[in-house]
Amino acid sequence: MGNFIPIIIILVVLFAVFYFFMIRPMRQRERTHDSMVAGLEKGERIITAGGIYGQVESIDNESVVLKVESGALIRVTKGGIMKRQGE
Repeated sequence: MGNFIPIIIILVVLFAVFYFFMIRPMRQRERTHDSMVAGLEKGERIITAGGIYGQVESIDNESVVLKVESGALIRVTKGGIMKRQGE
């Protein structure tokens, strides 16, 4: 029984390190991305994950319609939006 206590302590420390260096920062990035996407408004300029620059034309529950430089309209998922242009 005494041999298992150091192993349990090491496992708990490893989990804590994994949580604070991997899981927690990932959740914080997800929260900031979700709040950025939730705050989008028509007319804002954004950049998608694929590197497409566009202007928001309309926002749906799951997607955003963008107007690109050529005047074409494209629909992208909200998860595909990386950031607002200029941030």
